[in-house]
Amino acid sequence: MVTNGALPLAIIVVGMYLSFVNVTAFTASGWTKAHATFYGGSDASGTMGGACGYGNLYSTGYGTRTAALSTALFDNGAACGQCYKIICDYKTDPRWCKKGVSVTITATNFCPPNFAQANDDGGWCNPPLQHFDMAQPAWEKIGIYRGGIIPVLMQRVPCKKHGGVRFTINGRDYFELVLISNVGGAGSIQSVQVKGSSNGKWVPMSRNWGSNWQSNSYLNGQSLSFMVATSDGVIKTFSNIAPSNWGFGQTFSSPVQF
Repeated sequence: MVTNGALPLAIIVVGMYLSFVNVTAFTASGWTKAHATFYGGSDASGTMGGACGYGNLYSTGYGTRTAALSTALFDNGAACGQCYKIICDYKTDPRWCKKGVSVTITATNFCPPNFAQANDDGGWCNPPLQHFDMAQPAWEKIGIYRGGIIPVLMQRVPCKKHGGVRFTINGRDYFELVLISNVGGAGSIQSVQVKGSSNGKWVPMSRNWGSNWQSNSYLNGQSLSFMVATSDGVIKTFSNIAPSNWGFGQTFSSPVQF
């Protein structure tokens, strides 16, 4: 699934799995100051697609509680899938903050810098600012619409997702582009390896963009296994998640979650 591509042709639950955990489960970080704006309209329809490659955020389970991250947070796509608990800093801005409420969002997009504008006057996503351009429905949980931009406190938290990790295979022969989505725990992916049933060897994949990982191997006609490491060092192996008759455009859903 690419940003503006068609939806997957099928969602198939297959395979068995083995999981290996190298470290303890992901735990929440401390609180950090940032700012937040909103985009995408009242129904968040303008947030679809995005630099992480998750496509239609409604159908892929991310919904309207999402955000685009500034350069300082996005980390060239390495932050895709991370979850943040955000509250409006009421002590700093009682006029536009809703007191005592929070919202948890998933990073699904990139907020590019605008160097034509000052950091404090429109260039909200310029480095080194930590900024969230949130889906409007999520932002309005914590801020009053007329405020436009609000000071926030953010905390990176474990992601809680319904169902297991999903693998969407796109691309072509000798260029498999695999979107890995619905990742719990740390949410973001550090490394991926793929293994075809014919050669039985683990081959490292590289991040192409966002949460899309590529392989330049010929994997047609083989059942596929993936070894995924999240950014906190947890590793899980998804054995034979795609059967030998897999096709480009299909999504395979694992029963396993981080």
